[in-house]
Amino acid sequence: MKDRVVVVTGASRGIGRAIAIRAAADGANVALLARTETPNPKIDGTLAESAQAVRNAGGRPLAIGCDVRDPDAVSTAVDEIAAAFGAIDVVVNNAGALDLRKTPTLAPKVFRRLLAVNVEGPYALVHSALAHLRKSDNAHIVNVSPPLNLAPEWVGAHVAHTVGKYAESLLTVGWAEEFASIPIAVNSLWPETTVASTGLMVAMGADVVRAQARDTRIMADALHALVTRPAAECTGRFLTDAEVLLAERVDSLDDYRLATSEDDLVPNFYLADRPAPSR
Repeated sequence: MKDRVVVVTGASRGIGRAIAIRAAADGANVALLARTETPNPKIDGTLAESAQAVRNAGGRPLAIGCDVRDPDAVSTAVDEIAAAFGAIDVVVNNAGALDLRKTPTLAPKVFRRLLAVNVEGPYALVHSALAHLRKSDNAHIVNVSPPLNLAPEWVGAHVAHTVGKYAESLLTVGWAEEFASIPIAVNSLWPETTVASTGLMVAMGADVVRAQARDTRIMADALHALVTRPAAECTGRFLTDAEVLLAERVDSLDDYRLATSEDDLVPNFYLADRPAPSR
């Protein structure tokens, strides 16, 4: 990843920050896109703090305040990244909105926000970055979105959130086909078990999440392994962090565990019926 240009949305904290730091440790130039430029009393993490963490890890950061719901802001951010680094090699659509309320209590304006963050944001970023990705010798797009599991109990459990995340996963299917001849690899990466992401900790409480979760570093290491594969050889796939790392011959995932034991780990959303990879 040395000197490659990686764009990460939702980079001020959680999974996005972990992904940025891992790329930086390999010498990447990292463009950090996020809304959080000033401290939030309820949630740790700012864009400036992530930029410093990237710098400390050995990478070159470019922090850009950007709301992915605004396509003009996304386009401007891409222009700024290209001007600063001269290229874009990897796009990571990590920014996401989480709301698990059911239809009677989830207002249409909230549903629009879920779609804007989870679907329109990734589309706007790829649309704006595509000309630069075409020039890369190993271009990758990674959507942090789940495998398509149309079991009614999953879709019915939290319709608004599911529709948004599944639409992002459909972008993976479509883009992988559309960009195959270039080639640009397009894959979805999703946690096998609960990961201590900021959104979940806000929704459920930090102690509750950590008691059943793995550290965000597992997603960062898995994504790093994924985007260093040849683009033409790995595209259009729905992968979990564990699947990627076990394919890389990582012997044990224990170092990522925050939960007291393996038995305490809880499968992540949309994966209840997916067989766990063999260890």
